[in-house]
Amino acid sequence: MRHNKKFNHLGRKANHRAALLSNMACSLIMHKRISTTLAKAKALRIFVEPILTRAKEDNMNNRRLAFAMLHQKEAVTELFQNVGEKIANRPGGYTRILRTGFRLGDAAEMCIIELVDYNENMLKEAKKATKKATRRAGKKAVKEAVAEAEAPAAETEAPAAE
Repeated sequence: MRHNKKFNHLGRKANHRAALLSNMACSLIMHKRISTTLAKAKALRIFVEPILTRAKEDNMNNRRLAFAMLHQKEAVTELFQNVGEKIANRPGGYTRILRTGFRLGDAAEMCIIELVDYNENMLKEAKKATKKATRRAGKKAVKEAVAEAEAPAAETEAPAAE
């Protein structure tokens, strides 16, 4: 029986699973985005989020605990120097899983797991979405917002015509 055994065993023994998750976590920290199966990505998220939480505060104890999980000096250095500073203000949810389809060989569901603060394209879209005119602002405010949005487009077209 498998009562109270909630995590995904991924079809591996405990040592193999620990090595797999450790290597995937190091790759995620070093490259900021990796492509894998959905089951492995969900298991990786559970494994790596507590490590990322520890990276917010750079002290010797947190570095030792991170190294005990990752087993790679370069990954721990990258984690505490760059990643920890960037996620310092985020209260949680450091990773994002984007589904990409199915693998041709065995139809396994594939995805991309990435660190949220390192996806520049989604950060730009979030900033654009914040500038939005509301109906309560009145027609004058809406016209001004439309004029501001069209003004940079007109400036970029003028040099191209010359």
